[in-house]
Amino acid sequence: CYVAELQEIKRNDLFCFCSIYFICVFSLLINKVSLQVTGDIGGSVLLPCSSTEPDLKPQDINVHWRHNGSKIVYDIVKAHYSLELQDQQYKNRVESFPDQYLKGNVSIKLNNLQHTDAGTYSCIITPSSDLHTVQVIINESSSGNKTNDQENEGKDSEADRKPLIWVYIVVAALLTVFINQLIY
Repeated sequence: CYVAELQEIKRNDLFCFCSIYFICVFSLLINKVSLQVTGDIGGSVLLPCSSTEPDLKPQDINVHWRHNGSKIVYDIVKAHYSLELQDQQYKNRVESFPDQYLKGNVSIKLNNLQHTDAGTYSCIITPSSDLHTVQVIINESSSGNKTNDQENEGKDSEADRKPLIWVYIVVAALLTVFINQLIY
């Protein structure tokens, strides 16, 4: 009788652990899905971002836009844009909308698109710690002359993520089947 109770407790613990794992994996997958915007060479794209914190005043927040995690695209510090540390690649090509800051909208517009603009853009809002990501895809139909490096830029990060996502999905599915076998 005692052994049966112990097995039941272990099954419940395992089920609980696997359920939490499945929820975490699902949350991770949901979080990894980012908005995608597509643009043409020479055109422009709007990179949306807004604060989810309702009571923040524009002068109390800082916004940092980054490309592929490191290049400084645009900074908004205490409701004023700061171009001091902006990467040369983005000089005179980024606009923000100061009249929208009060509404929490800190979106930017990237103009005169180039092949090197493809990739992941992050919008980090502090102190609320909001993080938004936007995947920029450059249409190949407007390709013109480009090198292989330019052609592959921005595709590497997406290609690296796809196998990892499938690993998470397969592991979660196998765990679900395994738990189902244990319980029933």
